[in-house]
Amino acid sequence: MSAIARSKSRIFSIISRSNRRFSSSVASEPPKEPIISSSSLLKDQAPPSQNPPPPLESSVAENKSWSFLKYSVIAAVTGGVATAGYATYAYTTDEIEDKTKSLRESAKYAVGDDASALDKFQALLYSSAMTVPAKLVELYIELRRLTEDQVRGFSEPTSDKLLPDLHPLEQHVFTLVLDLSETLIYSDWKRDRGWRTFKRPGVEDFLEYLAQYFEIVVYSDQLSMYVDPVIERLDPKHCIRYRLSRGDTRYVDGKHFRDLSKLNRDPSKIIYLSGHALESSLQPENCLEIKPWKGEADDTVLLDLIPFLEYVAKHRPADIRAVLASYQGRDIPKEFVERSKEHQRRMQEQKQHGRLWRR
Repeated sequence: MSAIARSKSRIFSIISRSNRRFSSSVASEPPKEPIISSSSLLKDQAPPSQNPPPPLESSVAENKSWSFLKYSVIAAVTGGVATAGYATYAYTTDEIEDKTKSLRESAKYAVGDDASALDKFQALLYSSAMTVPAKLVELYIELRRLTEDQVRGFSEPTSDKLLPDLHPLEQHVFTLVLDLSETLIYSDWKRDRGWRTFKRPGVEDFLEYLAQYFEIVVYSDQLSMYVDPVIERLDPKHCIRYRLSRGDTRYVDGKHFRDLSKLNRDPSKIIYLSGHALESSLQPENCLEIKPWKGEADDTVLLDLIPFLEYVAKHRPADIRAVLASYQGRDIPKEFVERSKEHQRRMQEQKQHGRLWRR
């Protein structure tokens, strides 16, 4: 019995030790959450909060309104630019100002004090509606005048009177306007020597002789920084009275033209002599075109012209333009010699005829 009791007590001690291990291991592990079924979880959990989507019709309407406004502004700006471009091309600033006078005055529309409230309200609405177009037109006219003034500073001569008033004792004197390049001089460039300027044969004698009959003016399309030093060396005796350069020309369609109407001289007493006279002057009726000089050593054009120009200066035709028109398309020196011979022949015949009558 004692053996049985000892065995029982040993079994109870083993069981008690294993129970202590199990309880300690259970206590050391974290408690597990109870398992909840999916059905109960879906029933107990609140649905997530979501903003309801905007109505589709309102977003489409807003997009249409914005597109209409955008394209309306683009169309208005395009139409305004096209109208301004056409007006700039078709009308002058004064014409546009005259045509839009009523539009600009409509922005100041008002009614009398004795008008009804409705009339005053309608006048206010009309004036407000016309204010923006009127202001745009005024802005266009102002900008165009400003632009034209700026362009005119580059394209127009520096003054309306490029030459000072002629002395009262020289009112009968003709003005001989001379081009510079390929008329009095020729500039050439070569790789071995660079730029060189050559004097046309007879140019010094030409200037010195005709200075006693004409008021000589050089009118060039070159810059003054080029014209002045060239004339200083070309004309040491100061036969040339005045020098005009690029700033005194009129710029039209990419070219610098000589405007003889700005010389402050009688146009019936102006001769413009140039190798490119008809191409470089705005007054072709005053042009005397000669052969351009390209450096030929045997050129005698200037010296050949002296008799014709001397005859003009001495006989003072009423209008030199009519004389130049009679020589148009002809070699003036040769034609002048032929006419002089014909004139002498007629004078000789008249003398002989007079002698016969005296007999």
